[in-house]
Amino acid sequence: MLLIKNGTVIDPGSGMNKKADVLIEGGRVKKIVSEPELSVRGEESAGMKVIDAKGRYVLPGLVDVHVHFRDPGFTYKEDIESGAKAAAKGGFTTVVLMANTKPAVDNVETLRYVLEKGKGTGIHIETCAAVTMGMKGEALVPMEELKEAGAIGFTDDGIPLLKEELVRQAMQRAKELGVPLSFHEEDPAYIRNNGIHAGKASAYYGIGGSAREAEITLVQRDLQLALETGACVNIQHISTKEAVELVRQAKRKGADVHAEATPHHFTLNQEAAIAWGTLAKMNPPLREEEDRLAIIEGIKDGTIDLIATDHAPHSAEEKAKAVTEAPSGIIGLETALSLGYQELVVKAGLSMTELMEKMALHPARMYNLDAGYLKEGGPADLCIFDPGACWTPDRFVSRSQNSPFRGQTLKGVVTAVVSGGKIIYEKMTQKGARYGHD
Repeated sequence: MLLIKNGTVIDPGSGMNKKADVLIEGGRVKKIVSEPELSVRGEESAGMKVIDAKGRYVLPGLVDVHVHFRDPGFTYKEDIESGAKAAAKGGFTTVVLMANTKPAVDNVETLRYVLEKGKGTGIHIETCAAVTMGMKGEALVPMEELKEAGAIGFTDDGIPLLKEELVRQAMQRAKELGVPLSFHEEDPAYIRNNGIHAGKASAYYGIGGSAREAEITLVQRDLQLALETGACVNIQHISTKEAVELVRQAKRKGADVHAEATPHHFTLNQEAAIAWGTLAKMNPPLREEEDRLAIIEGIKDGTIDLIATDHAPHSAEEKAKAVTEAPSGIIGLETALSLGYQELVVKAGLSMTELMEKMALHPARMYNLDAGYLKEGGPADLCIFDPGACWTPDRFVSRSQNSPFRGQTLKGVVTAVVSGGKIIYEKMTQKGARYGHD
């Protein structure tokens, strides 16, 4: 048994936000008791692990629907074990992996490899399968077969789907199977050099860059197809004010559409690509300040209902290349909650409950996962977060270190994480951190 006492417990499912004690037994939440009852304290025993969460939030374990663990094929960047440790340190107890591995997750054998390896990590690892064979955009994968083998959704993330009729067929099939499709919306017709916004940043580097129309055109197409087919569609890592408005209008028309914002897109603009070079190069790129503000407004009004990291590890050698040659992407699992807290709660006025809707409840609901909430009888997946503490990332747990937030002081620290009723991460005062399954 595990007792977490004196914390402020937040459940985005019910709206609960109160000081309470949480008793965990057998991988589930047995009791949540608020003062002055404290009857749960009577169940303390010599063999019980007790965590004092005074002054801290007790939150549901975070759920990230967009991560890259590079396994199989690119494990020098990250693998499932190292990625899971990075997730745990960041407060995530459930992650959904993307399919752009080598080989791609377009077959049952690779899918089962990923899921089996994920079982030993201490967190809940799910995966999407690719939409098309080899992620080549030509032929659909056997979607029913892959769903039966454990795929919870489909995406060619990293590569846009350009053939409209193929997208329509994928949506129709996904609708029949009751699974979401996630889309990487960047039309290469509007991109001369990816990862850098076509504007001030591209001018600084003397390159063509990625125009905002690259995102707008495909988002417009796919939202219309979603309306026509009734498919559940997720617009990934949204970056432009126009795309935010398109999603807003599609939701008003009744589309079953979701939209992601990454912490880097609501925290940074194209100035970061000038300041940090390839460490702030990603697809889609960091855009203008008015785009960043529109993303925050979309989060606040519910247009953007998911916060996802797009955790994308790359080696130091790869990121040391010229801006036109280095790969796009940054890591994000370890910094996401701190950035969400300081940028959205402290600066933009969201409540912690609203932040947990975006980082836990809504991501879990999109995939019909038993996660993202905190109540009696529910899963004992949770994280403890100290809003008064600050930290400065120096060395990340992730195998890769490609982040513009390295060396910056961030507000709010994850101090402990519980997954399946077991402590999988605990920050030790002056002693670093401890991982495990005890």
